[in-house]
Order: sequence, then structure tokens, then C-alpha cells
Amino acid sequence: MNLHGSDRNAYAYLLGLYLGDGCISPHPHGGYHLRIACADARPGLIELCRRAITTVQPGARVYSLRKEGCVMVTSYDRHWPRLFPQHGPGKKHERPIALVPWQRAVVDAHPWEFVRGLIHSDGCRVTNWTEKTIGGRRKRYEYPRYFFSNASGDILRLFTDTLDAVGVEWRPANQARIVQNISVAKRASVGLMDRHIGPKY
Repeated sequence: MNLHGSDRNAYAYLLGLYLGDGCISPHPHGGYHLRIACADARPGLIELCRRAITTVQPGARVYSLRKEGCVMVTSYDRHWPRLFPQHGPGKKHERPIALVPWQRAVVDAHPWEFVRGLIHSDGCRVTNWTEKTIGGRRKRYEYPRYFFSNASGDILRLFTDTLDAVGVEWRPANQARIVQNISVAKRASVGLMDRHIGPKY
């Protein structure tokens, strides 16, 4: 795939968004719709998504469809399955998800944009707190951490492999029946994430 410069940067981010909250569906008259679900409370994220799509596919029309609690940033183009070969029948967590060589080269060159897309889709930054008794007095301590949740073991591995590549320490968090959670809580690693990810707004 011929992606260069800012296109590769935008594609790494869009790939993260697609793997987290995206889908591709055929149009009845040919071509395909790419849809990325974005929380309607985060207009900045919606704009970042639109910008990434138009950078990757300058000729593609982008529009927003409002659903309950979210906005589906949608774009029609004939080439979306070629750009996202992970497209296939069924849910992502029910089929294998792997990067093809040209995608791997893009992610290796722009790992932080890929992580940013994944966090902006299926992740969050939260402030946890705990209380400790020191010298007979109860004190409250707050500390930030990042979480990433996904039902696909393959997508979780893509996320954690990329965290390893950029030097971020992570660990599995509490796991539900299907969705699994990755936690980044070490101060140095949270600092790295803060410098490169940015808030969801």
C-alpha cells in the first residue's frame, strides 16, 4: 500500500480507531462504508477521526450519523477493505486479527499514533485513589492510570506488543467474561502516555 509521510501517521491512528470501534460494510450499489463510533460527548475526537479519514483517503466523503450516545463517523469509498484487510464477516473478537506486512511497517514507524487510536476508541485515562493510615492519620492518595479494554485477544496483543516497543509497562487488570482489560499504572509509563496520547475531548 502506497502511504507516505502524514498519510502513514494518520493511517496508524485510524487503524487504532478502526480496530477499537470501527466496521466496514458493503453498500447495496457497490463500494463500502467505513464507520467509526465516537462518543458524542467528545467533539474533538470526532474531528480527529474525520481528519484522519480525509488524510488517508482525500477523495472520500465523510459525514456523521447520530446514534444514541454516539456519532458514527462514516465514509464511503471502494477501497476501504484494501486499506483495512482485517475486514471480514462476524465480530472482530470471533475471528483472527493480524496486521499484514505493510500495516506492520506503518505501526512500527508510528507506534504512538497506533496506541493513540486504540486508546481513543477503547481506552481511557482515569484517576484512582486509595487511603492509607500514616502516623495515625488517614490520608487520601490519587494516581492516574490508563485502561484499554477489548474482547479480542489478538487486538489486545497488538496493543501490548506496541506498548512494549515504546517502553510502556503494563499489566492485565481485572477481567470480565469476554472483555479483557490492560492497565498502565506505573508513574513513568503514565507520563509517557500523557506526553504522546493526549486527552479524549
